[in-house]
Amino acid sequence: MQRISSLFLLALKSAWNRRFTLCLVMLSVSLSTMLLVGIERVRSQVRAGFTGAVSGTDLVVGARGGPVQLMLYAVFHLGGASNNIGWDSASMIAARPEVLWTVPLSMGDSHRGYPVVGTTAGFFSRFRYRGGRGLALASGREFADIFEATLGSEVASRLGYREGDRIVLAHGSGPAVRLHDDKPFIVTGVLEPTGSPVDRSLYISLESMEAIHIDWQGGAPVRGFSVPADQVRRFSLEPKAVTAVLVGLKNRRTVFALQREIQEYRGEALTAVMPGVALDQLWSLLAGWERALVAVSLLVTFTGLAGLMSTILAGLGERRRELAVLRSAGAGPLDVTALLAFEGLLLTLAGTLLGLAVLTAATAALAPWLLDRFGLAFEAGLPTAREWLILGGILALGTLTSLIPAFRAYFLSLADGLTPSS
Repeated sequence: MQRISSLFLLALKSAWNRRFTLCLVMLSVSLSTMLLVGIERVRSQVRAGFTGAVSGTDLVVGARGGPVQLMLYAVFHLGGASNNIGWDSASMIAARPEVLWTVPLSMGDSHRGYPVVGTTAGFFSRFRYRGGRGLALASGREFADIFEATLGSEVASRLGYREGDRIVLAHGSGPAVRLHDDKPFIVTGVLEPTGSPVDRSLYISLESMEAIHIDWQGGAPVRGFSVPADQVRRFSLEPKAVTAVLVGLKNRRTVFALQREIQEYRGEALTAVMPGVALDQLWSLLAGWERALVAVSLLVTFTGLAGLMSTILAGLGERRRELAVLRSAGAGPLDVTALLAFEGLLLTLAGTLLGLAVLTAATAALAPWLLDRFGLAFEAGLPTAREWLILGGILALGTLTSLIPAFRAYFLSLADGLTPSS
């Protein structure tokens, strides 16, 4: 044990004498560590945000179609529904004895490229994301009346909205939209960032959605018929149809039976999807980019470790006399091998710890900006089990890499080290 500690101390002193060169190698290892662990954190966060876009919802019900398409427009507000479902069908689902709550969603309109979602006040209390987290207001209040809107955090920050601002919604989405400029809305509140599709949406009541379309038919205003904003309350604003319904059950053991009954409902062709299953299917379609990111980070890591090996190998020519003197002083070939292996281990360990420390500090400092700008919700804390595995792999690979020059030094002869080369 004392011999090992002596070799370890000698490796430290030797590395200190070449500290400027080795610092560059350590920096390369630390950058490789930052990239590999950073990509792992981004990958895991994107997946957690994707699969946790909706949580605590047992079923998502929409018109007959594919489960992936239903999740895209009902949860991520991407694309459009092939058809709506009747309000009678939504009421039937809500009246089922197994159902604890329902949240209807009505979509199709937009505002400056962001989707508008018509819903009820229950959305703000029932909707959950990323493992059961609820929605919270950053400022103001939820909509409570017709022509009031609550904004997601990204909508408010990108467009510069705050409480009291007036906004005009557009019918449909895309470049050829028509504005509902005769019925402007007032912003009543802004939601806290969630890192979910909620951030990129505007929320109004179902009655508001009916009100702005009360003088429209077939996707266009009715000629010769216009209802002013202050007159819409004279008409019935009960929804005729909605896009989808989020369903929460009293007992999750009844989910399969209810799903089957909804899909066999004779009053209307419906599809009921369990969000977790559908999101896993959707994620599998996007797994290619995940593998590509990991492959790139692995290549960078191997490049950094190759630099470590090259530096130690290049330094062997300059250290032949040093190693020969050590052997003449009683150090055996295994001692010389252990010395270089310890040096590689120290460099890899120092670079790995430095990279992890810088990445952790950068993550903590940039977490609010990353959440607001990219919807990535990083949390400060110890590395995950997978990250510890990656760090251990880097350390093991660095140690194995340093064994190559260590074995090279093993075969250097004493005479070769003491005899000047011509």
